[in-house]
Amino acid sequence: MNERYAGKWYRTLTFVQRTTINLQSGSEIKQTWYEAVELPGKLRIDTDLSAKNGTLYVGDSVFTVTTGKLVRADTGRNVLLVLGFDVYAQTPARTMAQLRHDGFDLSKFHDGVWRGKPVYIVGALAGDTTSKQFWVEKERLLFVRLIQRSTQGRSDIRFDDYIPAGGGWIAVEVSQYVNGKRRLLEEYKDVKVDVPLSPALFNPRQWATTPHWAR
Repeated sequence: MNERYAGKWYRTLTFVQRTTINLQSGSEIKQTWYEAVELPGKLRIDTDLSAKNGTLYVGDSVFTVTTGKLVRADTGRNVLLVLGFDVYAQTPARTMAQLRHDGFDLSKFHDGVWRGKPVYIVGALAGDTTSKQFWVEKERLLFVRLIQRSTQGRSDIRFDDYIPAGGGWIAVEVSQYVNGKRRLLEEYKDVKVDVPLSPALFNPRQWATTPHWAR
């Protein structure tokens, strides 16, 4: 994956996300989020731009911001950021170390088919549909699926509708299914790559004072 796009993949990314949250009651919550990425390892999610609420991932740390103030800091890596983006911007050794740390058994591997296309399946042997595993489309070497256990049950996250973005790609539709039912749908628009982003955007203590890219 890394070798295919070496020196070509974008390093920064911004987009507007339409988020649909499906509740167990059957009702839906629709929100608009604003996201900024700096590779490798930095993801800022403004879940409420006007209220200055959001979540920030930096390396193996995650920060929660409410009304512009840091209210929680914890350890936690966004594995989707690693598999869908960072893998193209950092050394394979670093990616593999992160994935092993996050519980993937990289010694287990087999071939499969997803959406009618051949895929590599890493983290499980043939016939195993429950172990923590990720799927990569063979043709373009793009991450397309993550299966793992969550507190609610079997989580199935899918990256769909890839479009070209700079010298790389981005899936403009991301969905999560829990125990076979859709819980989350993300739809991206206004995608921009290799845009200048202030380092302060990824500092949780400067969340409210740094000019935002969307304004």
